[in-house]
Amino acid sequence: MKVQEESRRPAATAGLRARPVASESAVRGRRKAGRAGKRMLAGWLLVMPALLAYCGFVVYPLLTGVQYSFYKWNGVGPSQWVGLDNYVKVFTDQTLLAAIGNAFLLIAFFTVIPVSAGLVLATLIRSMKPGFVSSASQTILFLPQIIPLAAAGIAWSWMYAQTGAVNQILEAVGLGAFARPWLGDFQTALPAVGLIGSWVLTGLCTVLLLTGIGKIDPSLYEAARLDGAGWFREFITVTIPGLRQEISVLVTLTVIAALSSFDIIYTTTLGGPGRSTLVPGISIYRIGFTQNDVGLASAFGIVLMVLVIACVLPIQRLARESAR
Repeated sequence: MKVQEESRRPAATAGLRARPVASESAVRGRRKAGRAGKRMLAGWLLVMPALLAYCGFVVYPLLTGVQYSFYKWNGVGPSQWVGLDNYVKVFTDQTLLAAIGNAFLLIAFFTVIPVSAGLVLATLIRSMKPGFVSSASQTILFLPQIIPLAAAGIAWSWMYAQTGAVNQILEAVGLGAFARPWLGDFQTALPAVGLIGSWVLTGLCTVLLLTGIGKIDPSLYEAARLDGAGWFREFITVTIPGLRQEISVLVTLTVIAALSSFDIIYTTTLGGPGRSTLVPGISIYRIGFTQNDVGLASAFGIVLMVLVIACVLPIQRLARESAR
């Protein structure tokens, strides 16, 4: 019996010793959970101001716009439920469809030209020796980006006038036969406005692409030169593949700028002559504030948002797949 009691005592004492260890681990777990909870609370407190501002200035107006899009309302009097009639009108009204078509045409000027020119200019600046010339080139190219778009539109409307700088330059070089009121001609108004957007966005594209080129491993260029690659092959096989992420970002930004353009067109043509430069932003402004049809303007705004998302999502997906 004594032997059995003595054999049981170590087990009992071992159990007594194990309990404090288990309790200490539990206390540590609770402390870790408490610290994690405090960090989470601190994170929410830090994010809350921005989250409230986002909900107040983005989410709430968006939901309100969706609600208004199902009503016929002049902004003052009583509203009338019309269901999907406003959306049907957006897709059947020729004027509104023409505005959407013009916005897609502007993608060529807001996206294709700036990104292509930015690639060429960034490559040329990279080939220069670091110094005053390269720094000044970057500064001059980026200056249009810091000019307000309304001011840029006004300045270019003066230059596009019949007696403006553009026509004077054409006459000085013997091409006076091509002089015309560029913003007043049905054939040239939209390209003229698009070139303003190209001028504004080229600097941003150049600077961002130049930053991306600086991240490319120089050994890749050296290997291409050792293989006998010229500047064009080096540009195609090294520079462009190394700038996929930057190009996708720029294409996304410029496509959104083209589809949601407003400032430049409002200060230059107001959508004219006729509807040759009419874009969704100008149409929404006219419908909502001139025709006092808040419901139709809201529906057109929702359609524009869906179009922007439908154009941007494939670009982002292609960029992710190319990065793998």
